[in-house]
Amino acid sequence: MESSMIKLGGSLKVPYVQELAKEKFASVPPRYIRPDPTKLHGVSTEEIPVIDMQRLLSDESVNPELEKLHFACKEWGFFQLINHGVSSSLVDKLKLEMQKFFNLRIEEKMRFAQEPGDVEGYGQAFVVSEEQKLDWGDMFYMVALPTHLRKPHLLPKLPLPFRETLDQYSRELKILAIKVLEQMTKALGMKLEDMTMLFQEGMQSMRMNYYPPCPQPELVMGLCPHSDAVGLTILLQVNEVEGLQIKKAGAWVPVVPLPYAFIVNVGDILEIVTNGIYKSVEHRATVNLHSERLSIATFLVPKLGGDMGPAPSLITPENPAIFRRISMIDYLKAFFSRELDGKSFVHAMRTQIEDFWAPL
Repeated sequence: MESSMIKLGGSLKVPYVQELAKEKFASVPPRYIRPDPTKLHGVSTEEIPVIDMQRLLSDESVNPELEKLHFACKEWGFFQLINHGVSSSLVDKLKLEMQKFFNLRIEEKMRFAQEPGDVEGYGQAFVVSEEQKLDWGDMFYMVALPTHLRKPHLLPKLPLPFRETLDQYSRELKILAIKVLEQMTKALGMKLEDMTMLFQEGMQSMRMNYYPPCPQPELVMGLCPHSDAVGLTILLQVNEVEGLQIKKAGAWVPVVPLPYAFIVNVGDILEIVTNGIYKSVEHRATVNLHSERLSIATFLVPKLGGDMGPAPSLITPENPAIFRRISMIDYLKAFFSRELDGKSFVHAMRTQIEDFWAPL
């Protein structure tokens, strides 16, 4: 499949928030103001589970870390991963160079702007109508692996050394993601091929997020509540400003990133593949009055040429499939054609809703 042929959908053109923020408005433009974005039963003081990768990979016959992973994926859909084996010097380089990229003049960044009808590039995603509320943030999104799916004008044209650092980071995170998925397979008692065949040749994409300071942070969202449509997400917090919150039992739990940890979460595809045993969870990004916030999310989805659905090794007469099978291309195109809206997308994949795909 030629890279130039793959367009998963586009997003309407809207102002760059980083440029907007430089105008130092006293109040936020109306299109960014959300009806009471903080509404939920307060903010929780719970903390997401922490998983130690070294312990997870140990050969113990009964591995308590594997139990912890299983619990985290079932009950939280999120965990922090420490001792993950990705070198801290590579992570430091990436943080520095990503910060430099967003500090470039707008004319420089515009060389990577999204093209009409394509979500890849510098801009925003999921803007599908002129009326919808906008998020207080910019993003740079692109497919990183397999390399033949890279758009020639994006990653290959990035300034050095950013390009090489991102390339190395992308390869290391693919290896890490597969290791994490293998451990999940073990915890679930699934056949390994039900997972590895899906993801080994899968597509990896990256979303770099930039949330500028905001004069009225309590009125806006950096990224509105949603669950990730992908298989697995590995998030790196790039600077020291917190903002990620996840929904648990009707409250928002702020995530305080540990130094050099990755924040890993279950996406909708993994909820589908595990037939609902592991849950994707709604999360959002809040913004700050005084400080910018940067993060980079790396996503893994099954290979585009195939289809996906509940893993055959998890389906029994007592545990029938609750999601349908669908081709990956149809799934992703449907996802990028909608507004982000909580978990509405994965709910539409359930077997009892037959009319969702009719308009496609």
